[in-house]
Amino acid sequence: MKIAVVAMGKIGLPLAVQFASKGHDVVGVDVQQRVVDLINEAVEPFPGEAYLQDKLSELVPAGRLRATTDYAEAIPGADAVVLVVPLFVNDETWEPDFGWMEAATRSLAEHLTPGTLVSYETTLPVGTTRNRWKPMLEEVSGLVEGTDFHLIFSPERVLTGRVFEDLRKYPKLVGGLSDAGTAAGVTFYEQVLDFDDRPDLDQPNGVWDMGTAEAAEMAKLAETTYRDVNIGLANQFGRFAAGNGIDIYKVIDACNSQPFSHIHRPGIAVGGHCIPVYPRLYLWTDPDATIVRTAREANMQMPDYTVSLVESALDGSLAGRRVVVLGASYRGRVKETAFSGVFTAVDALKARGAEVLVHDPMFTDEELAAYGFTPYHLGEGVDAAILQADHPEYVELTPADLPGIAVLVDGRNATRPANWAGVTRLVVGKGF
Repeated sequence: MKIAVVAMGKIGLPLAVQFASKGHDVVGVDVQQRVVDLINEAVEPFPGEAYLQDKLSELVPAGRLRATTDYAEAIPGADAVVLVVPLFVNDETWEPDFGWMEAATRSLAEHLTPGTLVSYETTLPVGTTRNRWKPMLEEVSGLVEGTDFHLIFSPERVLTGRVFEDLRKYPKLVGGLSDAGTAAGVTFYEQVLDFDDRPDLDQPNGVWDMGTAEAAEMAKLAETTYRDVNIGLANQFGRFAAGNGIDIYKVIDACNSQPFSHIHRPGIAVGGHCIPVYPRLYLWTDPDATIVRTAREANMQMPDYTVSLVESALDGSLAGRRVVVLGASYRGRVKETAFSGVFTAVDALKARGAEVLVHDPMFTDEELAAYGFTPYHLGEGVDAAILQADHPEYVELTPADLPGIAVLVDGRNATRPANWAGVTRLVVGKGF
């Protein structure tokens, strides 16, 4: 097959590589010339994705994969077009911003030819594929969905850093606007993906027919919103437990020892492109989902709550105190700051009068400064520290690495208690 993948980011490029590795001819489209040039040179444009560089080194010279900024070069005559263009959400209104996706959809539609399967993999509010993208594709292309081309939704379900592993591990969900469209989508993904055996599933791992695009859209929103709600519940439990001398981690382990409880862990922040964002997409079409809204709001308060633990431990004042936030990334070993708790934590510390510094082993001083942070180096004196990202480099930290430290608030329960004798070490969910 000839396959076009629109948006060569941290999901789109590995997808394109996966398709090419199955013997298909793949063209990637991206608006950034630098990204296109690097791909065509067989160089990964971003670090950290397992096996990506090795696969690029094999597939690009073999002519199986190339990239372009020109839709006219990639779309006409394609058997399938897969879109993974980012969808953003307004921080204040929580409304989706379809700007980039609309631009990509129009550019695609201008060059769409009969016989193409169009698949959206970007997470979308329920009904978007049918009610927004179908009319736009038909209007611009002059083609008719279901007759001239098929349109489906098939959400990506992978984490950056381990995309190839996750593509094999999790079922691929497919839903179309008709039975014929869904069937075409199932056939396509069966030709481009391989799957691990999953005896734990009620049906064989592979491409799963969800029946409709709406069911596939909701499945992705539901699985990620569940995690946000679960974490919100864990955070509520943790705050109560900490105020009552209870170790919430022991409580959660006890609860999860029976098969009907799956409580997550509390923490300083819920970050990343997915969990903080997708509940808002769900709320856009189901505004009466009070449980979802309450959990999202509760999780957004956790960085400020964590800062308040430092403040209380330092006799109720952070004015003039030198505090370092350990970890700019939203999670350990990922060089990405999307919705990271570092931003809210830094703002909360500054609002209380602290001198704030940020450390992250994955970022250079220049990169941290570009975010407006003052870089910190281990060995410099501080009054307190907040562990925001669970990088493995932080597990074995000791007071010698942070001279003068009086308080450590571990927002991820990642440090070793034995290392912190003589220092007030607090863990979110354990209190003092």
